[in-house]
Amino acid sequence: MSFRAGGAHSWALGWSHRREAVPVLDVLFAGEVFCDLVFGGIPHLPTPGTEVYADRFAVSAGGTATRSVAAARLGLRTGLFGVIGTDLFGEHLAARLAAEENLDLTWLRRDPSVHTPVTAAVTHGHDRAFLTYEEEGARRPEVWEGELPPTRFLQLGIGGPLPGWAAELRARGTRVVGGVGWDPTGRWPHDVLTRLAEIDVFVCNAVEATSYTRTSTVEEAVKVLADLVPDVVVTDGANGAVAVDGATGELVRVPAPRVPAADPTGAGDVFTAALITGLDHGWPLPTRLRFAGLCAALSVQSLGGASSAPRWEAVNAFLERTSGIPDADLARIRAAMP
Repeated sequence: MSFRAGGAHSWALGWSHRREAVPVLDVLFAGEVFCDLVFGGIPHLPTPGTEVYADRFAVSAGGTATRSVAAARLGLRTGLFGVIGTDLFGEHLAARLAAEENLDLTWLRRDPSVHTPVTAAVTHGHDRAFLTYEEEGARRPEVWEGELPPTRFLQLGIGGPLPGWAAELRARGTRVVGGVGWDPTGRWPHDVLTRLAEIDVFVCNAVEATSYTRTSTVEEAVKVLADLVPDVVVTDGANGAVAVDGATGELVRVPAPRVPAADPTGAGDVFTAALITGLDHGWPLPTRLRFAGLCAALSVQSLGGASSAPRWEAVNAFLERTSGIPDADLARIRAAMP
């Protein structure tokens, strides 16, 4: 059956009444799932009529799958809602994702009529370029088939209107984390900002933040966004992240760890998943930002988005060899380790 918002429900805030037949999640990610073909170590992008050789190559799940894998590897009970085909790329993704612990693929649809979205990512140190093929049928479904799962967090894109099932989850107590992507039209429409009233946390990068708000600095953009959504976080590449604490109104900037970068593809997705992990643990904003930045930094040291998402073992090893993290943040992160 297809879900439609607006019915009567007895579930209270925080999902205190749960139906055992439906899996209970910490976070549900909804959006496009890509098969990423990642070419690394190129000297420069090829010009028309020329050929450039990469010295590294990887095939990895990308897009919403990167966020899902990253959250699952950090111990969150994670669901993935999206569509992939039954072609070669879809078969590869299905097998790779099924091997991940804590990742529920109940809501990952296999549609033989669509081609699995594919992105060729060409990386060179701290920068990259993308070439993508995506069919309409592979985009995030607007209709939810069956029963909605109880989940503490929902993460999805707000480039278009939010579907009714997302609004219903929020009405039941789910915290909604919204994001946006690159606007190929260059228009950066203002109506995206009006949707911030429909979510609880907004995460975007510096280009997206300044473009949508028509501001010139990240700090200016964050202040504009903070008036529209309870919590806002803007990632700023090697400069770290800037956020406004929804409880105090304080502007917080946390620097990014300095690491050698092999491939930044998916680092923002890993950051978002780690940020949600921090929210799930109830950490204060500075701890969440440091942890998210740490996980993103770990992910850029090898090729691929989902494939390079860190597990707790990698986080612990990084903390063992790193100094400068405040003791309180360090204690909170260590206490969360399994």
